[in-house]
Amino acid sequence: MVAASAMSPVALSAAETPTDAPAKPYDAAQGVATFESVWQAVRDRFFDPRYNGLDWVGARERYLPRAQHATSGSSLAIVINGMLSELRASHTRYYIPDEPEYYQLADIFEGALRRRGGFQRAFPNGRISYPGIGIFSRTEPSGRTMIIGVVEGTPAHHAGLRAGDEILAADGAAFEPVGSFQGKVGTSVILQVRRGDSVMRLPVLPADIEPTRMFLSGMEESAQIIEANGRRIGYVHVWSYAGAVYQRALERLLSRGPLMDADALIWDLRGGWGGAVPEYLDLFNVRAPTMQVTDRNGRSAFVAVRWRKPVAMLINGGTRSGKEVLAYGFKKYRLGEVIGTRTEGAVLAATAFFVGRGLLLLAVQDVWVDGERLEGGGVTPTIEVPVDAPSMGTNDPQLNRAIAVLSGT
Repeated sequence: MVAASAMSPVALSAAETPTDAPAKPYDAAQGVATFESVWQAVRDRFFDPRYNGLDWVGARERYLPRAQHATSGSSLAIVINGMLSELRASHTRYYIPDEPEYYQLADIFEGALRRRGGFQRAFPNGRISYPGIGIFSRTEPSGRTMIIGVVEGTPAHHAGLRAGDEILAADGAAFEPVGSFQGKVGTSVILQVRRGDSVMRLPVLPADIEPTRMFLSGMEESAQIIEANGRRIGYVHVWSYAGAVYQRALERLLSRGPLMDADALIWDLRGGWGGAVPEYLDLFNVRAPTMQVTDRNGRSAFVAVRWRKPVAMLINGGTRSGKEVLAYGFKKYRLGEVIGTRTEGAVLAATAFFVGRGLLLLAVQDVWVDGERLEGGGVTPTIEVPVDAPSMGTNDPQLNRAIAVLSGT
């Protein structure tokens, strides 16, 4: 995502207790207070003072009765997100501790959240983590839970789960992205999964996931050399760009890691989180030098790493926010082929607040790139390659096309 950099601290309500604590009974009065706090935050801080043409006062009047009749944190979140969806803006959603995104966003915005208060009540030990298996999933209008991404090196990856799989049940009960693994870290959980026309049972060992560590490890685990037509094609999947630490890790993989001897590179920006800044494209600036510095003990490091070999970028509908800015520049300045499908068109600058027992992600700044607004439009690839999700994992047409382009086959 594109994170807002100049927001003043704001204290809202406290967040949820950690996931290993007993769930608190739902407090209807607190639920209404949470609804009101979300509405007020949008009123005071949403990037568009005209609310994208929405009567924001009228929206409160329509949704407040529904909030008053909510019977749980999840049903309240549905009401709040229904109201927020009418703003027709990306980066504007209310997350609860039942969702992995709650923890991932808390990690991304940790500094701002600590300054604003409520962090200690949300994470008493100061550590952001959740029980999970390392997937991105989506609940479709039909109620089906589909896997849309599997982070390399995670329990889900080791269990053989794939993008395009439908999760039917966990240990015989309805699947919950966090709840299904509560109290089961290190203990086998049996997932019932539909893949194409087959239904299978896959054991998975949930882990206590720290988001940044997972995304960094996933990037490193994804790095590989693919032999094709006598060429060594490097591949790396950047799941999150929400912090310079990810770009530094990529530079290490390219300058002295497993990708340094590749003849070409596939830069996979599909799915995950944004957060990238335009300067990351300097990695492919062939007209600037790379420095190597060495201290008296022989320790060396590279400064301003540059990749001067061919490169292709992979994008899809899950490529969002700061990653879309990279895709736009990569395409406009002809750094290489952009392969896949149109990006999400979610390019606003956001910040986050603890509100009630959840976390509000709120768009607070509009974003234009070289005078063009990407919000709602996205970036189209130079080579369009539609993909049938159930085929992912065994046959990735977008990846295969990138290999063909870079290997000359």
